Amino acid sequence: MQARRLAIDGAFEFTAAVYPDDRGLVATHFHEASFAEATGGVLFPVAQTLHSRSHANVVRGVHYTAVPPGAAKYVYSSAGRSLDIVVDIRVGSPTYGLWDSVVLDQRDHRALYLPTGVGHVFISLEEGTVMTYMLSAPYVGGREMALSPLDPALGLPLPGAPEPLLSRRDLEAPTLEEARVRGLLPVYGECLRWERSHLAATPRALPENPPPTV
Repeated sequence: MQARRLAIDGAFEFTAAVYPDDRGLVATHFHEASFAEATGGVLFPVAQTLHSRSHANVVRGVHYTAVPPGAAKYVYSSAGRSLDIVVDIRVGSPTYGLWDSVVLDQRDHRALYLPTGVGHVFISLEEGTVMTYMLSAPYVGGREMALSPLDPALGLPLPGAPEPLLSRRDLEAPTLEEARVRGLLPVYGECLRWERSHLAATPRALPENPPPTV
């Protein structure tokens, strides 16, 4: 796998190892040893997986998990195409208020790692886009928070016309500054402590991207 550090502290883009043949292809979206090497020893314990299917022009986010309980995410597109955006909403972070984006599709087979406490939003660029999520902690509804993707201070690259499709929850979510004033945002130092206690470990010795036999 190939890894690229994003502009948001702790966030990475991963490009899958792809093995085509006359039947189609197999893509390795996640490989533990490659992931740990790129992130400096972070492991990703998968506590839950889920996927979403979206119509074209749907926007989901900006969503984040409060700390505690905290959760990191690993996301890729299983079908269709999306523009995935990571937003640094961690108070005290050196990249607070900034965002970076990655196109997730069926051509380049990229994935996005979102560290604990950052915000996530994606735009479905095709009908029937399926996003697959790996979570390092189980989903807890009462601790899953939202910020407005329409916040002009963030300046996210949302589609203009036709207007994007958003849930009522996302339309009514506070801006980044409103959430900061209300004390709703994760704190950078607390996020790092959570990651050190839950995600840092010595990875198992695994072969480097072994060719699949499926």
